[in-house]
Parts: sequence; structure tokens; C-alpha cells
Amino acid sequence: MLKRFYAIVCMLMLICFATAAMGEVVITLVDPDGEETHMEIFSEDTEELPEEDGTGEAGSEAREAFIDGIIALAEEKYIAANGRAQRAQYSGDIYVCKNFTVYLFRENAPAFRMAEYPDVELVIPDNLPKDQCVDYVYGMEWKDVPAEKGNPFYAAAQFRYDPDKSKEENWQDAREFLKQVKRGDYFQMAANYYYGIGAHSMIFTEDYDPETDSVTWCDSNMKGEKRNGERYGYVQFDAVKEIDWFVDAFCRKKYGATIYRLRDDIIRAQ
Repeated sequence: MLKRFYAIVCMLMLICFATAAMGEVVITLVDPDGEETHMEIFSEDTEELPEEDGTGEAGSEAREAFIDGIIALAEEKYIAANGRAQRAQYSGDIYVCKNFTVYLFRENAPAFRMAEYPDVELVIPDNLPKDQCVDYVYGMEWKDVPAEKGNPFYAAAQFRYDPDKSKEENWQDAREFLKQVKRGDYFQMAANYYYGIGAHSMIFTEDYDPETDSVTWCDSNMKGEKRNGERYGYVQFDAVKEIDWFVDAFCRKKYGATIYRLRDDIIRAQ
């Protein structure tokens, strides 16, 4: 009888250890003589799960959805243009380079917020005004709008041509700068490139590719033409260039560029 009793005790102990992950386990045994024995088993590995604050997996999902929406709309506009240049002359024309990237943002932004400021509608800053561009030419950076005012971007990286360095050193710095590109990053540059001179805005649609040393982007009005005195620009999607093409454009005295990235705490609007 006692052997059977102790066998049952051993079996119960094994069950308790197997289920100890649930936390504290308490059992009461009564032997053949009526004596009670209390056993407590604790799990040393039990941890409290953190509460969801909107900036973890949920925040990451919302951020990716925001980026996906921006890029999908860019592709939609590219397909609709069907290779035809679109008017990019007036302030209200969405195919002006900065207007295009702003349009893509504003069409998607109402569905999202920042977890830190859930009641604040998202905004995208304008370029820094020309009269505030003292040491560098206009077009390489945005106004400094704080997050509490709705700006969900931060400057992930910036390149400014350093006159105290050699051209070769600046070139290498510019290359390392562009290697930081991530999908969904907004790009603002002041450049002298094949299609024109001045400010240009675009959005990267893929991470920097180290195998091909290239970046992939979408934009409008990098390429364009004049028709009856009005500017018309072409929409590009998943355009690809080796990074040296861009470096050659903005790695010049008083020129530069900035990579703007969405914050990690993007959530869906309630």
C-alpha cells in the first residue's frame, strides 16, 4: 500500500514540475494514516509579459503599412502616367518634385499617428527657406519641425560638403552616407546632376543594395521638358542608379543631402 502511495506521490511531483511554468503550484497529499502533506512548487523561469504600448510589433506593422501605402500610390501614379510627362509648372501641380513626395505622404498620413503624440495629425515639413540657407545652397534639408507638431520624420543621416577635407575624403563620406538608405526613406538633395541643377526630392523604394552598390527610388520631375513655356516632368518608379551617380551630383562645395526616416513609433489612428 505504501509503495503505491509513494509511486503516486512521485507521479504527482513530475506532473507539477512539468506544469510549473504556470507559476506557483500547491498540492495536498493525504497518506493512508490520514496525515496531510502540503507541497509548493515554484517556477523560476516565470516572467511577466510586457504590456503592449503601440511601439512594439503593432507599431512596426503600422509603420510598414504607412511605407507600403506611400510606395503603392507612387506606383499607381507611375502606371497612370504611362510614360507621358505630367505638368509640373505651378505650385498646385502634384508632379513638381517636392509636391509629388508630399502628395504621397498626405494621401496616406490620415490613417496614422505617432504613439508618443496619438492625438496629433501627421505633417511633412517644407524645405528650409532660401533666406535661411546661409552656408549651403537651398534644397538639401527641411525645416526643423518638432515631433509634437506632427513631424513623424527624423534626419537619419546627412551629408554636407566639408571644405576642410579633400575632394576624395568628401567623396568617401558621401558614399558611406548613401549606404545607409532604407526602404521608405525620403531623400532631399541640393545637386548638380545630369538632368538639372537645384533641389530635388525622392523616396527610396528599396534598401541600399551592397551587391550592386546601387539605390532604387521613385520621384517625379527629375527628368522633364518644356512645352509652350511650361515645365512637364516624368514620373519614375523603381528607378535604379549606382550610388556614385548621386555622389557626383551632390558631393560639391556648398551642396549636400539629407535622408529622412519615419520614426519607429508609428501607429494606426484610432
